Amino acid sequence: MRYISTRGAAPALDFENVTLTGLAADGGLYVPESWPHFSAEAIRKLAGLSYVDTAVEVMAPFVGDSLTREELRSLCTAAYGRFDHEAVTPLVQLDPTNWLLELFHGPTLAFKDVALQLLGLLFERFLSTRDTHLTVVGATSGDTGSAAIDALAGRAKVDIFMLHPLGRVSDVQRRQMTTVLAPNVHNIAIEGSFDDAQALVKAMFADQGFAGRFRLSAVNSINWARLMAQIVYYFYAAVRLGAPDRSIAFSVPTGNFGDVFAGYAAARMGLPVAKLIVATNVNDILHRALSAGDYSVGTVTPTAAPSMDIQVSSNFERLLFDLHARDGKALAATMAGFEASKTLAIPQAMRAQAADLFTSARIDADGMALAMRRAAEKSGQIIDPHTAIGLAAAHRADLGRDVPVVTLATAHAAKFRDAVERATGNRPHLPARVGNLFEREERYATLPATLDAIQGYIAERATPAR
Repeated sequence: MRYISTRGAAPALDFENVTLTGLAADGGLYVPESWPHFSAEAIRKLAGLSYVDTAVEVMAPFVGDSLTREELRSLCTAAYGRFDHEAVTPLVQLDPTNWLLELFHGPTLAFKDVALQLLGLLFERFLSTRDTHLTVVGATSGDTGSAAIDALAGRAKVDIFMLHPLGRVSDVQRRQMTTVLAPNVHNIAIEGSFDDAQALVKAMFADQGFAGRFRLSAVNSINWARLMAQIVYYFYAAVRLGAPDRSIAFSVPTGNFGDVFAGYAAARMGLPVAKLIVATNVNDILHRALSAGDYSVGTVTPTAAPSMDIQVSSNFERLLFDLHARDGKALAATMAGFEASKTLAIPQAMRAQAADLFTSARIDADGMALAMRRAAEKSGQIIDPHTAIGLAAAHRADLGRDVPVVTLATAHAAKFRDAVERATGNRPHLPARVGNLFEREERYATLPATLDAIQGYIAERATPAR
């Protein structure tokens, strides 16, 4: 398996190198050169497999010769052995047609653990045979940071620098990052938004002198290995609800388009996906893009679902690449125009092509709160604000009673205790495995959202690549 850049000018890489590289040198995102295909019979054979066995089957074509199946199985066993549910990502039924896929049973209580526990082990495995040091830089709107830090803390040959927007993540999200005091972990609160943090990370990758000096790599969903790991739970859920003999719809709360793009990848691989419902909050650039062709950047509005408070959705470029018939040169010109003007009009023909699989919904604060109350009163489920946005969008989709709709439950409700309590009257408790989170010492730097400030801070602390 080879990986190519969405912008067409970076060298093709194998799985090992695409994992260690993250963002392509031409500013694009890596995608598989071609999509592997699973026949109906191959999907049928996944029924009854454990999560680890499913992961090996689904990911093996993407890994290629970089790992043996036995090595891949060993890494998956270690990654998912840290989850507190034997099913890893269990399904919970809400009513005759709606289900929750619980993705929060990992160590930091969010769906990011599913990919990042594995990514940390992949970094360690690939670096073990190289005389080099990796500097991981990332931007987080809340959950990526804690999951990446948990996965990489204390690992050899890796430093991690994580940027989060000051005052715009929940107290649990912040403390899950800033109380990890391992010497290779560095937290930076920037005086700006998540979009500012994400732009700074991309700028560091684009600075070839800086990126080469420190061998930068990514843990955000710009890293292909993260999306690969997320494809697995679409297959795992779908076969338990009757795939390939019936189609399954998925409602995905998303801001950066990574989680829902994993669902798109599953569909391209042959999984019968009836519809992918893109659920946004009032920061609705993805809803506007898919429903009206208006991919233009607005002002970020802080909400009770902070992981979705995003106006530039990095992974949307991967879908645009396919909508441009995988013409990297054409997409590079499109993205250059978008980066200059912060606006992009998606042609009707492309929107129609996307609409074969995607639909979308914008859920405001009232709709989010109503979904939390409804889940508590009707199904006895206490859900977090992001999951509530996905569930509200699922209820609006009206796909018919013969189509199961799986809403991705992306975080444990206790990560957003105040918002859940306001909506439902229930204040969720942190699981015991989180321990004394609010008694631990915090450590982080607060810096202006400028490239000079961030690069200077990293340069003083990172280990240069050898």
